[in-house]
Amino acid sequence: MLPLAAGRKTPVANCSDCREKPHPPAKCPCIPAGRWCHGFHSATLDQNRIQRWWGSNPEFGIGVSCGRAGLIVIDIDAHPVQPPTRDRILPGIPIADHIDLTGLANGFHTLAVLAALRGTPSPADDESTLRVRTPSGGLHVWYRVGDGRRWQSSVGSGSGRALAWQVDIRAHGSYIIAPGTATRQGAYTPLGSVREPAPLPLWLAQELERTGHLPALDIPSPRPVPPRARQAVLAAGGGRERHVLAAVLAPVEACAQVPEGAGFSDTLNRAAYTVGGLVAAGRLLREEGEQALMQTAAAARPGQERRIEQIVRSGLTAGLKRPLHDSGRRQ
Repeated sequence: MLPLAAGRKTPVANCSDCREKPHPPAKCPCIPAGRWCHGFHSATLDQNRIQRWWGSNPEFGIGVSCGRAGLIVIDIDAHPVQPPTRDRILPGIPIADHIDLTGLANGFHTLAVLAALRGTPSPADDESTLRVRTPSGGLHVWYRVGDGRRWQSSVGSGSGRALAWQVDIRAHGSYIIAPGTATRQGAYTPLGSVREPAPLPLWLAQELERTGHLPALDIPSPRPVPPRARQAVLAAGGGRERHVLAAVLAPVEACAQVPEGAGFSDTLNRAAYTVGGLVAAGRLLREEGEQALMQTAAAARPGQERRIEQIVRSGLTAGLKRPLHDSGRRQ
């Protein structure tokens, strides 16, 4: 569990030290000391800590760190926006031009189409598991996984991994709002009588694996550039580059503590530009950097995935033109 700011769906703010001097959560002394800094990284099951946090702040909402809780939550959106191109409705599944998509308007529809293709009911209609209606008209479908594998999060039809348009996946690196929590937009209300997550259905696990939500452990990701010899060098020094990436992402992560007026767009754009420079210099794989940007930004600003994707793509494209080498100078 982690505390959410009163009336909001974002974590409570970091302490002043963490706000003024952004740093990776793993190096923060606040979390071991029992403070709630760094959003879902501070999630706990310690009953004393829980009683202290909510006992003195009963207005706090409740969030759940999906990865640590062994959860995969299907986050179905119903945003009134224009559908994307056909290749992004169901990533990896071609939709021929002659197929009439009239009326397809949201994640409920795309998930229903995917389920129909697999001959199974949509998760939105799964009465065997916990389902939570969101204030915006969406739905969270909760499932549990107990295989110890590190299932990955994703957003909508964004680049990299994706299940379906307007269907987000909350797993490792994400949190979900617990039923009963109320925000200024409304309450998160459970449907039906089931209050426990059911096991993740096999067909859905297969679809998530097909769409890249479970990276293979023994098969390296495609790396068209740089050459193999340089790949080996980068792999040997990967720890350093991951540290650099964490430092680049820290200001974006810090925006989660200031829901408004944090200069989020500029902060994310600068981070994406820097990541683009690291990729161009061969110090980071583009897929790794892009996914880290998308996940960190989505955790800071849930529900703004389309805007986030646009900012990330723009910043990356600009940064790719200016390699950032070890000296820190662009060429």
